[in-house]
Amino acid sequence: MSTQNVSGESDVPDVTKEQLIADFKTVVSDAEALIKATANQGGEALASVRAKAEASLAKAKAQMADAEAALLVRAKAAAKATDAYVHENPWKAIGISASIALLVGFIMGRR
Repeated sequence: MSTQNVSGESDVPDVTKEQLIADFKTVVSDAEALIKATANQGGEALASVRAKAEASLAKAKAQMADAEAALLVRAKAAAKATDAYVHENPWKAIGISASIALLVGFIMGRR
């Protein structure tokens, strides 16, 4: 499942929040199984559970790294687009910034 991001690249997969949560739950359940296996027995059963936990952790880390890379690409593209807009429309940008500051000031003043 890959979607097109702001910069037009489509080779970076989108990792959803649900996928990350599911992978985290898998890592936690594998870690729990590792703890249970360690408490009662050792040897081959422990090595098998440990390998499964390590594989789940490696998969979760890889997906987190992919998500971080995709976020970085999108953030850079958004920063470039914002920079270009501000250079093309400086007075509009100043007006928008002043309006947002006024709105934030009004909201904070009411508290």
